[in-house]
Amino acid sequence: MAADELLALYDPGDDTGRVTGAAPRWQVRAENLPHAATAVIVRRPDGAVYVHRRTDTKDVYPGMHDAFAGGCVDAGEDPEDATRRELAEELGITGVELVPRFRRWYRDENTHYLAFGYEVIWDGPVVHQPEEVADGGWMPWQELLERLADPTWPFVPDGRAGIAAYLDALAGQQ
Repeated sequence: MAADELLALYDPGDDTGRVTGAAPRWQVRAENLPHAATAVIVRRPDGAVYVHRRTDTKDVYPGMHDAFAGGCVDAGEDPEDATRRELAEELGITGVELVPRFRRWYRDENTHYLAFGYEVIWDGPVVHQPEEVADGGWMPWQELLERLADPTWPFVPDGRAGIAAYLDALAGQQ
């Protein structure tokens, strides 16, 4: 991930994902510009979720735990294509069905993006990209929810919001 990589900019007043331009990654980070990012929760058939720890060199939320694989959408890139690219890069997972779960804006002092949230079911090997993923493993769903109830657990804040959006989406299906 290069600082001069061009990212798509999105209209923060539009939940459909309207692209308004592009900017280099360094500028998006420095000015907290509205962009898009993918978020994929990886679950096994038994319901366990893959939780990983981000490397200490990540530009946002270094060293924290996350239950989503994903990343920024490049300029000219379709969000679903970006999702497949990020899932393959970060966890080595390919050839899976992406199930759309949510699309929601997230903003804090570090980042501002439209999250394209997906779910995949995977029961194969996970291969970490060493530049982005320090370690990880399968966690029972209930254990993840219990850990998230502890505000001191070092879990990425956008991931906490993503889990809430994911749960809202699942509740809306019932």
